[in-house]
Amino acid sequence: MGGIFGVISKKNCVLDLFFGIDYHSHLGTKRGGMVVYGKDGFNRAIHNIENSPFRTKFERDVNEMEGNSGIGCISDNEPQPLIVRSHLGNFAITTVGLISNTDELLKMAYKKGNPHFLEQSGGNINQTELVASIINQEDDIVKGIQLAQSVIKGSISMLVLTPDGMYAARDKMGRTPIIVGHKKDSFCASFESFAYLNLGYTDYKNLGPAEIVFITPDGVETVSPPADEMKICTFLWIYYGYPTSCYEGINVENMRYRCGEKLAERDRQDGGIKPDIVAGVPDSGIAHAIGYANKSGIPFARPFIKYTPTWPRSFMPPSQMQRNLIAKMKLIPVEELIHDKSLLLIDDSIVRGTQLRETTEFLYESGAKEVHIRPACPPIMFGCKYLNFSRSTSELDLIARRIIKRREGDDVPKEVLEDYANPESQNYKEMLDEICNELNFTSLRFHRLDDMIDSVGLPECKLCTYCWNGRE
Repeated sequence: MGGIFGVISKKNCVLDLFFGIDYHSHLGTKRGGMVVYGKDGFNRAIHNIENSPFRTKFERDVNEMEGNSGIGCISDNEPQPLIVRSHLGNFAITTVGLISNTDELLKMAYKKGNPHFLEQSGGNINQTELVASIINQEDDIVKGIQLAQSVIKGSISMLVLTPDGMYAARDKMGRTPIIVGHKKDSFCASFESFAYLNLGYTDYKNLGPAEIVFITPDGVETVSPPADEMKICTFLWIYYGYPTSCYEGINVENMRYRCGEKLAERDRQDGGIKPDIVAGVPDSGIAHAIGYANKSGIPFARPFIKYTPTWPRSFMPPSQMQRNLIAKMKLIPVEELIHDKSLLLIDDSIVRGTQLRETTEFLYESGAKEVHIRPACPPIMFGCKYLNFSRSTSELDLIARRIIKRREGDDVPKEVLEDYANPESQNYKEMLDEICNELNFTSLRFHRLDDMIDSVGLPECKLCTYCWNGRE
C-alpha cells in the first residue's frame, strides 16, 4: 500500500519529517523518499528499503538536509516524491493509492500536450508522475488536484509541496485517510494518526473525502470542501493499520477486539468446539485473538512467536515461493504450548491459503491435536482495484475463487459469486468445507461481513467492502 507524511513549520522540520515517515514503515517495504524545501530550494532523497529499514537508509540524508517544510513517503510501487517544474511553478508531490485507468489517462495527457513519460522497469510508468501531469493541465494547483480526483479511477491521496505551503488532498471516495496534526508553529499531514503523537503534535483535523486543504505554519485553509460520499477501506482496520492508529475516530486495536468477540459469539451459538487455547497469527491476528479469548473465557497464548529482527514482511517479496519460505522461517514454535493441544488460530485473512496451510502443518508436526481457524474477515472473492493490498496477479490466486472455479467452471456469473459470498447460502457452506479440507484445518469459520461491519461501527455505506462482495 504505502503511506505519506508532510510537515510545514516556522523552524527546521527535517527530524519531524524523518520520524513521521518512518512511522509509516509498516505500510510498505520497497522504497522510501523525502524532500524538503529550504533556502536552497528543494532537496530530495530516495532509497530502496527492501533489505534495510527506512531509518538506516536516511540517517545521512537527515544530517545534510535543512528546511522548514517537507513531504515524504513509504512506497510499495514507484520512487517518490517527485520534484516538478511546470507553468504552475516548482512543486514536489507524493501520492498513495492505485490508478486503475492508467492507459486512459495517458491518452488524455498526450492530447493535452504532455510529450512523454519516463518508463520504469517492467514497462510501467510512475503513477505519481502521471498525477503531476494531470495537475499541470490546469492553471492552478487546486484546479489540477480537482481534475485528478475527477478523472482517476481507483484511489489517490496526495501531498503537494510548494515554496508557499503544502496542499493535502484525500482521494475522492476517502478510501485512504489524511489527518492533520498541530503543535506550536507547525502543522503536519499524515496517513497514520499516531505518526505525529510522539513528535508533540495533537489531532487537528480529519480530511473528508475529496477535501483539499492548504497548510502553512499559521493555519489550515480548506480550499475544496469534502464530499458527502465515503468508501474508506475496511481492511485498514482488519490488517493494514497499526494498532495505535485511528481512522474516522475508530481505533484499530479496539476494533480488532470487537472482531474477536463476535467470532467467539458465533462459535458459542453453534457450540461443538472446545479449544485449549486461542492464538493470533502474529502480528495482525493477535488483537482479534485477545478479543475472542476475553469473550469466550478460553485462555490466550502464543504457541509460536514471530522472529522480526531480520525477516521482512512475508507478503512483500515478488516471488510466491520466497514469501512462503519467509513466512515459515519467521514463525518459531513453542512446543510446550502446542503438544497435544487443541488450538484455535485467528489470522487477519486468508488470501491464497498457502502460508496458513504451512503454519497449520508445522503446528501438527509440533504435536497439535486440533487446529481450528477463524479468519477475521470474510472470504476474499475479488482482487482489490483501489489500493492493491494483494499482489495476486489473478483473482484465481484467491483460494475462494479457486474453489468456485473448480465447482462452477471458468465463467461464473456475478449472481453466482454473490451467492457464494452469502454466509447463509448452501454454496457458501460447501465452499468453506472445501477450503477447510484443502488447507487441512480441523474446522473453519470466517468472520461474517455483517459482523465485521458492526465491529467497525461505521454505516455500511461508508465502508469499502469490494474485495468480499464485489460491490463498488
